[in-house]
Amino acid sequence: MLLLALLLFLTAALRDAVDRWIVATELPVLVSETSVEVLDREGRLLRAFTVEDGRWRLATRPDRVDPLYFQMLVTYEDKRFYRHRGVDWLAMARAAGQALRYGEVVSGGSTLTMQVARLLENGTTGEVRGKLRQMRVALALERELSKDQILALYVDRAPFGGNLEGLRAATLAYFGKEPRRLTPAQVALLVALPQSPGTRRPDRGHARATEARDRVLSRMVRAGVLSAEASRAARGTPVPMVRRPFPAHAPHLAERLRAEHPLRSIHATTLDRDLQIALEYLAAEVAAGAGERLSAAIMVADHRTGAVLASVGSAGYVDERRGGWVDMTRALRSPGSTLKPLVYGLAFDLGLAHPQTLIEDRPVAFGGYAPGNFDGQFRGTVRVSQALQLSLNVPVVQLAEAIGPPRLMARLRRAGVAPVLPNGTPGLAVALGGVGVTLEDLLRLYGSLARGGRVMPLHTSVTDAPLPSPRLVLSPESAWQVGHILSGVAPPPHAARVKLAYKTGTSYGHRDAWALGYDGRHVVGVWIGRPDGTSVPGAFGGALAAPALFQVFDIVGSRTVPLPPPPPSVLLVPTAELPRPLQRFRLRNAAFTTPADAPKLAFPPDGAEVHAPEGLVLKVRDGTPPFTWLVNGAPLVRQTRARESIVDVEGPGSVTLSVIDSAGRAARGSVTLR
Repeated sequence: MLLLALLLFLTAALRDAVDRWIVATELPVLVSETSVEVLDREGRLLRAFTVEDGRWRLATRPDRVDPLYFQMLVTYEDKRFYRHRGVDWLAMARAAGQALRYGEVVSGGSTLTMQVARLLENGTTGEVRGKLRQMRVALALERELSKDQILALYVDRAPFGGNLEGLRAATLAYFGKEPRRLTPAQVALLVALPQSPGTRRPDRGHARATEARDRVLSRMVRAGVLSAEASRAARGTPVPMVRRPFPAHAPHLAERLRAEHPLRSIHATTLDRDLQIALEYLAAEVAAGAGERLSAAIMVADHRTGAVLASVGSAGYVDERRGGWVDMTRALRSPGSTLKPLVYGLAFDLGLAHPQTLIEDRPVAFGGYAPGNFDGQFRGTVRVSQALQLSLNVPVVQLAEAIGPPRLMARLRRAGVAPVLPNGTPGLAVALGGVGVTLEDLLRLYGSLARGGRVMPLHTSVTDAPLPSPRLVLSPESAWQVGHILSGVAPPPHAARVKLAYKTGTSYGHRDAWALGYDGRHVVGVWIGRPDGTSVPGAFGGALAAPALFQVFDIVGSRTVPLPPPPPSVLLVPTAELPRPLQRFRLRNAAFTTPADAPKLAFPPDGAEVHAPEGLVLKVRDGTPPFTWLVNGAPLVRQTRARESIVDVEGPGSVTLSVIDSAGRAARGSVTLR
């Protein structure tokens, strides 16, 4: 009896000592660094980054793993996992007996919890001291964590060959998919790999990987997890021979988000992965067809919410010849004619013009600034709607002069645009692209037009979505009028027949080709050019960017939405029924200036010094023939219909020249003969 009592006492003391030993265990850090992930609007992976030591270690949620994986893992590695408390003493005894019998290790006794302990501490497997440490940590882990939490640690840290850690990294690298849905063949390979990841990784040890997978499948048949038929089908599935690259979509945006929020491990974006991938291919295709060293950028947003659906910063992130690392969605460029719709919209809002107002497209000078059209031609009297559709320069500069460049700049800033002026002072050239803006800026501006003049708060992050803004860039009536005019622009040849409001632009020197457009839901911006700002002869927005714009909407496809009907208060009447001040646009100082079609001294220019040994050449533009030329008040050429004449004039000295047309309108100038 005394011996029994002593035995019980010693047993209790040993139990208490072991318990204190386990309680005193210093556990390793359970939280490890995982890869930063950038996700699309549905939680699909767009881009992942390696952790600091260069490993792919993507966080894995057990509830997003195929249940078959856990069933096969526990069956193969630790069939009493849910019954033991960290150490399977029966398995340990079996492993020790086999080692004594055969003189070598035949089977391991490590539980999944012990494997987790080793992974957390990066410990060894064969040394007795290391095994004892794993047992102690495993016993302590089982007291602190649930079985599901222990499995979660395993799927996050298990090695799968090379720099792959964790189940998600393995499924993405070997199968190109998330672990939510896996085949028996895939699960068997994933169960086998962590036992010997260096020799069994399928991209280097394909035969060993296949053999190990098949052993797992055989065990599953014996355990009743798989049928013999399912096992045979799985064996017939080839093991992958290469590692797939990890997703690297929207690379510019991903890098920017990581830099702006360095403490976030998950960046949930508003992007649509399918659309993003399709437009990355399109940008590369468009740039390749446009010429060497050209790049392309594309952005798509839902203008109802301001959510960016796709953001392509270049024609290829790793394409050095095309400057692919430069994010052209945020690069400052000249917008060319793409700001013209805002000028016209402001003119409508201020009562300066109406789409049916007549306006002059004739040579005109504003001080020393004399704008001309891109093709060098003038159309005379046109309607304002025609002037915008034809992208004429002289009419829009006249309107900009009446509006005032400061007011135009203020309205740009209200739309969310951050314009940068070359010399700090806004001038009339702003209307023709004399300002620096970005593709993001222009997307905000056109998004505002698309949503009835209301500011569009552009955003890419689900967690940082701004509140809707009630501010107006234009009135709903003016915004609709602008969109209605732009929807009448003919689409490029062979383009998809999509009803869009769109505008193209070409910057000075053919450095930038633009196209911006929208339907009832989407706003799209396209830029094509060279990132270094080099001129691209022959590059026009209408020829390069507009076809790409329509291709984007073709990819959007069935998701396109028709443009909205006009607001009830929109004035839809012909020119003759407009209020008289709106029937024809006149410059503010028109009553004190020479009419636009009056004759002008084309040569020699006023104030010039001229050497004319063989006669002085005189040229006149505009005006109505016949013309009379006077030199120092004396008529030397009478009633000529020619716009160029030659007269003999004595020099040297100052000479006053005058030309009078058939309507009695005159132009004068002084020159010095040498």
